Amino acid sequence: MTLYRAQAIDTPDDPFTGGVLRADADAGLLVEDGVIVERGGFADLRSRHRGADLVELPDGVLLPGLVDTHVHFPQVRVIGGLGMPLLEWLERCALPEEARLAEAGYAHAVAGEFVAGLLGAGTTTALVFGSHFAPAVDALFTAAAERGLRITSGLVVSDRMLRDDLHTSARCGYDEGRALAERWHGAGRSRYAVTPRFALSCSDDLLASCAQLHHELADSWFTSHINENLDEIATVGRLFGGGSYLDCYDRHDLVGRRTVLAHDVHPTDAELKRMAEAQASVAHCPTSNAALGSGMFPLNRHLAYGVHVALGTDVGAGTGFSLLKEGLQAYFLQRLRGPDGVALNAAHLLHLATAAGARALGLREQVGDLGVGRRFDAIWVRPRPGTPLDIGVRNSSGPEEALAKVFALATPHDIAQVWIDGEAVGLP
Repeated sequence: MTLYRAQAIDTPDDPFTGGVLRADADAGLLVEDGVIVERGGFADLRSRHRGADLVELPDGVLLPGLVDTHVHFPQVRVIGGLGMPLLEWLERCALPEEARLAEAGYAHAVAGEFVAGLLGAGTTTALVFGSHFAPAVDALFTAAAERGLRITSGLVVSDRMLRDDLHTSARCGYDEGRALAERWHGAGRSRYAVTPRFALSCSDDLLASCAQLHHELADSWFTSHINENLDEIATVGRLFGGGSYLDCYDRHDLVGRRTVLAHDVHPTDAELKRMAEAQASVAHCPTSNAALGSGMFPLNRHLAYGVHVALGTDVGAGTGFSLLKEGLQAYFLQRLRGPDGVALNAAHLLHLATAAGARALGLREQVGDLGVGRRFDAIWVRPRPGTPLDIGVRNSSGPEEALAKVFALATPHDIAQVWIDGEAVGLP
C-alpha cells in the first residue's frame, strides 16, 4: 500500500447541478493495487497505516487525471495551422499529413509523439480519432498500451470528398475495423470506437457498415463530428437530401449512450432534444472552434436540454494537448457570449476536464475524481519556484482560487508527475 500526502482537489459531484469543489489542504490518499481505498486527513491515515509506503507531494495540487474526449492522433505535427476555416484547413494541413501515415515507420513515430504529448499534458484517458490506415491505428494502440494510457480509438473511415488515398469501401472498412477490434477491444486499458470521419465524407452505405460493426461489438463506442462549420452543415444537408446533421447518424441507430460527437457549435433544438433523449455526449473543443473561426459553443442550450458536455483538445486544429488550456478557453468563450454565456468557475472547468469526460466515456465508476473506490489516475501540478503560477498558488486565499490559477497559468511544464492505476508514468 502507498499513502500519498498532498493538497487534493476534485469534483465528485457535478457543479452544473449543484455539486461543489472538494478540497483537502493536507489530504491522505491510501492506494492499494491501483485503487484508492481510503481518503481523509493525512495525520489520521498515517497514524493508522504506518507501514504504508509514503509519497509526499509538497506544494502545488493533486488533481484527477485529465480526460480528453476528442483528439486526432495523426495531426500532432500540424498543430498551429492558423488563419483558415475548417474545410480549407483540412485540405491544406490535416489531410496531406494524415495521408503520410500510410507509411508504417512514419505512423509509428507519430504514435510515440502523440502518446507522449497526451501524458505530458496530464491526460490519462482519451477518446482518440485514429487513422484512415489500419496499421497506423495498430501502432497507436501499441504505443498507448506501452505507456499505460486509457484509450478508446478506432479506424477512421470515409468514402467521398476527401483525398482518394484516404477513401475506403463499406466492406473494407468493416473488415479492417473488425480485425483491429478483435485485437484491441477490451485488451488492457484499450477499447474500440467505430469512427466515420464525418457525415460529409461518408455515404449511407458506409455509415450502415459502421452501424453493423458498432452493434456487433459489445460495449464499443461511436464517435464522429457534428455541426462544426456552417458550410459543412449546408453541404451535409444537400448530400443527405435534407434533415439535420444528427439525422445522418441517427437513421443508422448510431446515436446512443456510447456516442460522443465533437464540436456541435451550431445545433438545432431538435438535435439537442434527441441527443439528450439518447444520452449521447458532446465533446466541446474551444481552442479549435476559435482557431478555425467555427463559432462560439452554445453551452447554455446544451445544459438547458440536458445534453452531457465534456472537453476535447481536437489536436491539431486545437492548439495543443493541454486540457487546462481548453478549460480556460471555454471560460473565455462563455464570457464573450454575454447574456447567453454560462458563468463558469474553477470547479466547472475541473469537472469538464475530468469527471465529465469520464462519464462521457462510460468510465465514471473507475476514474474522474480522487474518491474511495476510484482507480488512482492522478496528476501532480507543481509549478517551478518563482514562476507566476507558483506565486499565485502560494498566495491563494483558498483551494478554488488556487485551482483558478492552475487553469489560468499552468502548462504541461508544470505537470510534475502522472499516475495511471497507481503506477507512475515517465514523462518527456
